[in-house]
Amino acid sequence: MKNKLIITILVCCSLLNWNCTDLKEELFDETLTGAQAEVISGAIAPAYGYVSWTWRHTNYYGLQLISSDEGILPYRGGTDWFDGGKFLATHSHTYTPSNDLISSSWNELTTNISRTLAAIEVLTPLADEGNMEAAGALYEMKALRAYLNMLMLDSWGMVLKKEASNQLSEVLRTQEAVDYIQNELLSVVDVINTDKGPGRMTQAAVWGLLARLHLNSAVYRDPYGTPNFSEADMDKVIEFTNNIINSGDFALSPEYFDLFNDDNNSNSELIFALDQRGVLNNEESRWSYWSIAGSVWGRLEYPSSDGTDGPAITSDFYQTWVDAYGAVDPAEADARFYQQNQQIPAELMDLTGLSPLNDEDHYYCADVATYEMNRGILRGIQWGPRKDSGGSFFTCDGGVRIYPVKQIKGNGPDRDVGYVNHTEEINFTNDGSLHNTGYRVSKYQFSRTSPNANNFSSIDLVMMRLGEIYLMRAEAKLRKGDSAGALTDVNTVRTSRTARPDQTPESLASIDLDVMFRERGFELYWEGFRRGDQIRFGKYEDAWTEKTDSDVNKRLFPIPQSAVDAASGIDGFLDQNPGY
Repeated sequence: MKNKLIITILVCCSLLNWNCTDLKEELFDETLTGAQAEVISGAIAPAYGYVSWTWRHTNYYGLQLISSDEGILPYRGGTDWFDGGKFLATHSHTYTPSNDLISSSWNELTTNISRTLAAIEVLTPLADEGNMEAAGALYEMKALRAYLNMLMLDSWGMVLKKEASNQLSEVLRTQEAVDYIQNELLSVVDVINTDKGPGRMTQAAVWGLLARLHLNSAVYRDPYGTPNFSEADMDKVIEFTNNIINSGDFALSPEYFDLFNDDNNSNSELIFALDQRGVLNNEESRWSYWSIAGSVWGRLEYPSSDGTDGPAITSDFYQTWVDAYGAVDPAEADARFYQQNQQIPAELMDLTGLSPLNDEDHYYCADVATYEMNRGILRGIQWGPRKDSGGSFFTCDGGVRIYPVKQIKGNGPDRDVGYVNHTEEINFTNDGSLHNTGYRVSKYQFSRTSPNANNFSSIDLVMMRLGEIYLMRAEAKLRKGDSAGALTDVNTVRTSRTARPDQTPESLASIDLDVMFRERGFELYWEGFRRGDQIRFGKYEDAWTEKTDSDVNKRLFPIPQSAVDAASGIDGFLDQNPGY
């Protein structure tokens, strides 16, 4: 019987015994029956359900994106998105222990780890009594806890080991931390489920986490030094990625952007994702609208589906595409860069002499049911619907009018009215912070199956997929000296995006570490990998737009001052990271 499993209201104390958090009731779909099934589902759903909150744009995901050379978020128009300067400081690497983006990321992550512990405490006695469903769920929670602790290790250089809610956490660093996570994953890899789908921890997901751990172990062992990538670690990366690739259970998606569409739960490339189907009260469409212009509406069905004029890519990251493809526009050369869905008539492309004040008849008519905005990296003039004075879209012959997007900034006679024209240059100056500056990223689709395209989404948030697995194996081979094997794996990923043959990337003729780094950027951009990649490839101390700091201590974030203060009564328990 298919049941909606209800998350019971739990009280989950933090890992460090500092405070407690009430968990809200939510819905989680899975096939279980009986009273014990409700207990099991009530244990695991709070942990799974919170990952999307942990990973949201103003928490861990934003911290990873904005601290790298990939994303930048200036104070738009001098006021928007200033938020106490947290995004400016994060991007320029001038952050301190009081930075709110760092604090919120830490708080949500530790809360999420606490939820896995609460689940483990509920499930362990049931598993000990022989309940196989409970045992399976227990393995998932241990794997999820290991994953969350790996995020802690990656960003703060530590893990929090705790086996009972009434205990004080043990803080582990460097090799001890690596060993702990590895042992946790190895303890479940041979017994965890193999068929629960991308919304649950599975054997394939654990293999992938083990591969990630070994790929980054050199950094985790010595976060401030030059990484020493051991042959043993690289062999393990190859072993675990081989397990996934050779299983035959996953396949690379011919259309790259299908990975981030409404129906992506069934996409055969996904290995682990945050399943949002039926959990539409989590407000997780932010990956769709955070970057795009505030005057762009992603869905014609929903007049509220607008963007926020948030982060853009840096000119530095954009130039990696230009450098790779030379005289050929990356949009024409690489299906991962851009997907044109809007079919703008050629005669409308010339905007000479036009402005939003005189272009009432300069539109084409789009069908509501089939309309899709363009995806990928968005440049130049944007097209989309406009609203009348009553807040409704202008219509036409059974559809909606699509114009060059009109943007109004300011009030009164001095207000600025013009077209949204995204420029490459973006920075922290007044001109560089204007709402139109910076190329934007629209990777996730605005959901068609949600009741509100902005606040809700049923699209799975992608945490691990086969493309990453191939690239991890390629990097491990390359670091072992097998450039031919690395090249084969990279080209397998590049040439798999065949849905639009004219934009399928051509095979590379050669590869080195710089090309490997670049290819990870092309395949995995805007998915939260860039900061870690920069550290592993020795590029995190480089200069880029609005960032000149070269302090190696910035590879790890400061522990929030609130956490340090809370632990001050326990001598030496939670020492601040060096440099802060």
